[in-house]
Amino acid sequence: MSIDADALKTELLSQIEAAPDLAALDGVRVSALGKKGRITAAMKGLGGLDPEARKATGQALNAVKDALAAAIDARKDVLETAEMNTKLEAERIDVTLPVRPEQRGKLHPISQTIDEVVAIFGAMGLSVREGPNIEDGFHNFTALNMPPEHPARQMMDTFYLKGEDGEADMDRVLRTHTSPVQIRTMQSEKPPIRIIAPGRTYRSDYDATHTPMFHQVEGLVIDKDINFGHLKGCLQEFCDAYFEVDHVPLRFRPSYFPFTEPSAEVDIGCSRKGGELKIGAGDDWLEILGSGMVHPRVLDYCGIDPEEYQGFAFGMGIERIAMLKYGIPDLRTFYEADVRWLKHYGFAPIEVASLERGLTP
Repeated sequence: MSIDADALKTELLSQIEAAPDLAALDGVRVSALGKKGRITAAMKGLGGLDPEARKATGQALNAVKDALAAAIDARKDVLETAEMNTKLEAERIDVTLPVRPEQRGKLHPISQTIDEVVAIFGAMGLSVREGPNIEDGFHNFTALNMPPEHPARQMMDTFYLKGEDGEADMDRVLRTHTSPVQIRTMQSEKPPIRIIAPGRTYRSDYDATHTPMFHQVEGLVIDKDINFGHLKGCLQEFCDAYFEVDHVPLRFRPSYFPFTEPSAEVDIGCSRKGGELKIGAGDDWLEILGSGMVHPRVLDYCGIDPEEYQGFAFGMGIERIAMLKYGIPDLRTFYEADVRWLKHYGFAPIEVASLERGLTP
């Protein structure tokens, strides 16, 4: 029996090199090195050779076997790389394409401002309380120390609901402020009380700085040792955080509110040079909110002993502080449902402030 190892090697190496894919390559491997492969068969035929020829041919076949195994591994690497490249090309994503506009909506500045206010006061330990939009005379007026002849109770300023006789029911009113939430909280919870009450309010007015429906946020803190200094510190902290100024100048002007005593209007320092408003700089002042120490009569109406407890309250317009921070010139545009306006002044959902995240970057 004569075995030409060199010719067998040349033939099988050419088959390996010509294998077009991994399946064909595996077929060549089996036909050459498998149990019934040509190299295996040749090795079995060595027994028919004389000792000298058997030794030389055996060494040659082993060399061929090693060469074929190395060639198969090399070809396998080439084919696997080509197969992966083909798959990557077929599944490729063009990362240079612009991002699809999946999120087209914008958060309204009022919602954004309420979230910011809640985040700031929440960090101070004040929690949110809410109440009904339709109130009775006691919670909206009487418990706030407003007598029957108070101007706020007149029909020219206030929206009353109609009674069964078709006339205005003076005991059913669209709330004129969120102060009734304070009253309801003091009636239902025991001090200490630390809350804010954001929400819609209603008054009969409409111009560049007033709308029939608008938003307020009011704060209330009741405890045994609360004083006016705590009120000033709370509002200073809020103004610094909200307007993002290191120290906003504050001025407390004596004023009158029936539900607080003493009462004060709060102004912030600003500059109007060149027709541009800048908060926290300059020698001008701008009123932003009302505040004061809760009147003892209000505490008494709510069942809280004014000899033991006292506290402070404040209130501000959400639209007003939003206009100041974001440069919105006309209050009426908040409610005109102009998508172009919202696109300009609105906020992306990812920018929403929260108690956990704080204010937006």
